[in-house]
Amino acid sequence: MRHVRDRRPARSAAHAASGGPASEPASAVHGASGRGLKVAHPRQEGPADLRLVPPALAAWATAAMTLDVSPGLLTGVVVVCLAVACGLLPGAATAPAGAGRQPAGAVTAPARTGARASVAAVLLCVAAAAASAGLHGADLRRGPVPGLAERYATVTADVEITSDPRLTRPRVTGNRLAPVSVLAKGEVRSVAEASGAGRTGTRTPVLVIVDAAKAGRREWLGLLPSTRVRVTGRLAPAPVGGDRIAAVLRVRDRAGPRVVREASGAQRFAGRLRAGLREATDGLPADARALLPGLVVGDTARITADLDEAFKETDLAHTLAVSGSNLTIVLALLLGPPGLAPRAERRGLAPRLGVSLRGTAVFGGALTLAFVVVCRPDPSVLRAAACGAVALLALATGRRKSLVPALATAVLLLVLHDPWLARSPGFLLSVLATGALLTLAPRWSGALARRGVPPRLAEALAAAGAAQALCAPVVAVLSARVSLVAVPCNLLVEFAVAPATVLGFAALAVAPVALPVAEGLAWCASWPAGWIARVARTGAALPGAGVDWPGGWGGAAALALVTVAVVVAGRRLLGHPWLCAGCGVLLVLAVVQPPPLARIVTGWPPPGWRLAMCDVGQGDATVLAAGPGTGIVVDAGPDPGLVDRCLRDLGVTRVPLVVLTHFHADHVAGLPGVLRGRAVGAIETTGYDKPVDQAEFVRDEAAARGVPVSRAQAGEQRRTGDLSWQVLWPPSGRAAAPEGPNDASVALLVRSAGLRMLLLGDLEPPAQRALLRTPAAASVGGVDVLKVAHHGSAYQDPELMRRAAPRLALISCGADNPYGHPAPSTVAALRAGGARVLRTDVDGAIAVAGAGAGLRVARD
Repeated sequence: MRHVRDRRPARSAAHAASGGPASEPASAVHGASGRGLKVAHPRQEGPADLRLVPPALAAWATAAMTLDVSPGLLTGVVVVCLAVACGLLPGAATAPAGAGRQPAGAVTAPARTGARASVAAVLLCVAAAAASAGLHGADLRRGPVPGLAERYATVTADVEITSDPRLTRPRVTGNRLAPVSVLAKGEVRSVAEASGAGRTGTRTPVLVIVDAAKAGRREWLGLLPSTRVRVTGRLAPAPVGGDRIAAVLRVRDRAGPRVVREASGAQRFAGRLRAGLREATDGLPADARALLPGLVVGDTARITADLDEAFKETDLAHTLAVSGSNLTIVLALLLGPPGLAPRAERRGLAPRLGVSLRGTAVFGGALTLAFVVVCRPDPSVLRAAACGAVALLALATGRRKSLVPALATAVLLLVLHDPWLARSPGFLLSVLATGALLTLAPRWSGALARRGVPPRLAEALAAAGAAQALCAPVVAVLSARVSLVAVPCNLLVEFAVAPATVLGFAALAVAPVALPVAEGLAWCASWPAGWIARVARTGAALPGAGVDWPGGWGGAAALALVTVAVVVAGRRLLGHPWLCAGCGVLLVLAVVQPPPLARIVTGWPPPGWRLAMCDVGQGDATVLAAGPGTGIVVDAGPDPGLVDRCLRDLGVTRVPLVVLTHFHADHVAGLPGVLRGRAVGAIETTGYDKPVDQAEFVRDEAAARGVPVSRAQAGEQRRTGDLSWQVLWPPSGRAAAPEGPNDASVALLVRSAGLRMLLLGDLEPPAQRALLRTPAAASVGGVDVLKVAHHGSAYQDPELMRRAAPRLALISCGADNPYGHPAPSTVAALRAGGARVLRTDVDGAIAVAGAGAGLRVARD
């Protein structure tokens, strides 16, 4: 009997797995999709094509390791890789003839051929990456700039700005705030020594640091990328290796920059768009005004330090780094949902306007290029643009490609074009997040959906969880901290990012021609942007928002193992709803940490605490209990985050008074952390307004939040509940302290339910001796607790320590501080006087409770 061969196209395995009827012909499937038989239906695609992944990873690793390698070794690597690859390619290109039936278990000739081709491709990519890294690394060593930097030469240079200039964040150095400077990356195009040597042309990347007056800062901050300026400054070697910087050019020009060539037309146009968006957002609430330009084009100039910290604590910082999500949202307006873009039933503006697929791809490419120019070519933007370009090319040629090969292609092209991206943490996080969304998220989403989770919620949970799982180890390397609220916070802001971005881009496009319309669009965008900021601030304010974790790659490996264990345990728990609910409740309790429960579990703060000395590093911050949830804060330490965390741990939400003993940064720079989310009644300071910049900082922070500022006067006495205090120093009429700010510190004698505490600020021996000559000296004898002056330095008056005779001496200082605080002689003298000495660098935060014979001490 003759067999009749079925000539119908065979169903693909993917289609069979999809549940379609066995008798459903391929033509019906394609007919339903409106496409021809020769075009693959999405359901007929096989597994993800991973052939480009090994070459991309090999090129990435090679670029990261060879940027600093000597030219001779690099040449050897390139030659060996090319030689081996050329030896493999002829065998891979020629398939052996006469390959008959292979024995069971034998490796077939096509398999061997494919393996040879794969190895050859990896070797070629390694050779290309090594050559590119060698050329880019040589840019840092060639020309006159490196030699001039080694001699710290003063030069006159023409510098082309390559990034948006920005202001540095306030930073505490010792007891002072480091001066705010303007930072900008640039390329030195010509340079001449100030001694009169001839000008030499070059092209060397440098970091420009400008110490300019406020007027000069505005001019520097207004410069656009591609602007060329002529400056005079001192060159210095780059502070750390491994970065795309050959030297640092420090400019101390009180005037603005001298522009020798204006920015390009494209950059001027992009600058007008960005400036228009900033102008359109000027009237918005503070958080939305700061956040919206960051969400849309990555302009973070208005992001305050506390808002930036909140985004880092909740792992929402990626929303401020323009990335693939922004480009996806923009292209979706043109193409429709990514899954439907190449199909006949695609949505978006392009099909409705009758634009062909190839025309859509061209228009999308132009839109992608404009996106890169306006948003600046940061690593995440470049990665997104490269992925978009590969996908658009596939769309234009009519070939559907998996997004995994698109990502691998983007990584490969970008690393070959710019090997420095291989060392960029931002680029690594961007690729990991995208890879998680393409590989893990669909599997996790399907698993959740099979267990009854609604599809949209399953997709959102899987996306947030997958990105967190892959990115958390890298974040731990950078911050030595793991966020416990990252997934819920990302879920809560996900629905707000798209409308904020779309409305923000609309305001950006409209602002140059119709500013009132742009302001209306920005006002609409402020609602989702404000929601994102509230989620970040609320999440960061939770007591258990994050946990400290070992930094470095060892900590990253440990966190990766923990993540794998959690994922494996989670798969088992999914089948037990009650166990899942119990684990969820435990996680919520760990994050929220209700004060009664936290006190039972940790013992902190102890019941009935009267005074708490916060561990804020090398600085001072003391809290006096003034009722439930209420505390008087004496000094704020150098770090807003540390003092804010201490107050949250203590449960302090209301601060009737903040006393700033003097204006050194290690006592006042943390003031924003005290004011963050708390009702603050007033701020009291010393009358000695120096250092001037730090005194202005305090007044500006107070004015921004409407908190009145007054000056403490010796003899002043105040009370709230069981807490009372008396100002002992500085004396009335003392407008200036001859020995400087330390001797102008506000000194307090505090009484709380029978407990007497003496807080001396940073008083040094001259002021300590002068204090003993005042009428208040009679009240300082025999105190229960002494807050030792000036972090326990050696500069103490022995008579004051003898007269005070404290039972407990507390010293606030930072671990391994460069000043040697506390001095061994001071500690020995206090112990010799019968005092128990505790210090924050060893004991952490310290709380004092009880009084008299019942005096108790607890440590966090």
